[in-house]
Amino acid sequence: MLSHFRPRPAIRPMPASRLVPLIVAVALFMENMDATMIATSLPAIAADIGTSPIALKLALTVYLLSLAIFIPVSGWAADRFGARRVFTAAIIVFMAGSLACATAESLMGFVGARFLQGMGGAMMTPVGRLVIMRTVEKREFVTAMAWFSIPALLGPISGPPVGGFITTYFSWHWIFLINIPIGIVGIFLALRFVPDLKAIEPRPLDSLGVVLIGIATSGLVFGSSVASLGVLPALAWQAMVVAGGAAALAYLAHTRRTMHPIIDLRLMRTPSFGLSLGGATLFRIGVGAMPFLLPLMLQLSFGLTPFESGLITFTGAAGALVMKFAAKPILKRLGFRPVLVVNALIGAGFLAVIGFFTDATPVLLMMALLLAGGFARSLQFTSLNALAFADISPARMSQATSLWAAAQQVSLALGVAIGGTFLELSMSLHGGALRLADFHFAFFGVALVSALSIVFFLRLPEDAGSEMSGHVVGPRGGLSKLQ
Repeated sequence: MLSHFRPRPAIRPMPASRLVPLIVAVALFMENMDATMIATSLPAIAADIGTSPIALKLALTVYLLSLAIFIPVSGWAADRFGARRVFTAAIIVFMAGSLACATAESLMGFVGARFLQGMGGAMMTPVGRLVIMRTVEKREFVTAMAWFSIPALLGPISGPPVGGFITTYFSWHWIFLINIPIGIVGIFLALRFVPDLKAIEPRPLDSLGVVLIGIATSGLVFGSSVASLGVLPALAWQAMVVAGGAAALAYLAHTRRTMHPIIDLRLMRTPSFGLSLGGATLFRIGVGAMPFLLPLMLQLSFGLTPFESGLITFTGAAGALVMKFAAKPILKRLGFRPVLVVNALIGAGFLAVIGFFTDATPVLLMMALLLAGGFARSLQFTSLNALAFADISPARMSQATSLWAAAQQVSLALGVAIGGTFLELSMSLHGGALRLADFHFAFFGVALVSALSIVFFLRLPEDAGSEMSGHVVGPRGGLSKLQ
């Protein structure tokens, strides 16, 4: 599996399926904890820098947008310069962005600092996933991704209550400063243990493709995000959307003439990858909206403090952590296709349920429903993260991980943008200030978008990913136990 790559010397032997995912997950822990802490602290940050909480969706969107712009070059950079070097440099850039966020005094300053953070995050997670994919056997993928996700999920679990506590009793600035010691630990572990896999003959950089992808994602996602906020003239955001669409079409034409496109859309012809990517993108839109919508609803409509809000919202991530231990036996028993089809509807249903929350809903009931929703989302993404790469060759793994990660960030950014758009649409219908019914409308809307992912999962073959799951379909469509 490593024949296409040469490892640097003096790398200590390690149990790849566990040690490497855990080390890489330190960076993902930092990134995810930061994202969930800022979501809980949006009202406080908005008040301090003189803007509205809904306008701060720009800070969430631009971070995800930065990821989408720079992720495409992550696979090429890892092949060209070595995974360990790129991974540690990414952590340093993320730490610099965190310091810039802590010192920002205006909306545009804060948005710019989040963009810098995104540049670092764009390299951390996809390069880390790439190392895992190249050092772990296929039959260990599900286990490796579970180990990879466990520390990363501690970020969303600890983020809301820790961020809420810091914001309520200290200052929101510390939710960014806390990244510095975590980043130092990540750099030390990466330099000591992460193998510096490097392609023997790295493909040339598709510079034109990088430019076109950057214009397409920034124009379409950022332009649609600012459309209703009034922070830019109508002509400006309309021009951004048009330019983004034109760049996307130009990139499609460019890929037909280029041997090594920065994002190889021909990977979509692999059914397990293409269908997983399409379904994951739609399902993730609802998930991307939730960290933006839920803390705002709890604080602005229910009157909770950031700390109280965080103590409720963290339960979804706790449910996701528990499910990591159950994902492999569930997939072995049922197979990827049935799990993804049924679970897509279950996960979307738990998003829609939030649309019925009121200030009279018992806190324990809200936490129980968020916990169950976390189960469903975790099972869905653990399954998709394994299935997507089932039939990808080692030589194309870097491009596949770049495409997967870029699509992931675009869908999360669209989730924030669409969630905010549903809020603004509902407000425009009654012509008044933000109220609880607007949040309900938004949750119903994003839940419907996530449910549409079933269209992709229904097209998966019955034996999709059987080599990874251990699930075997009998000759007549019945189930057969793995011998």
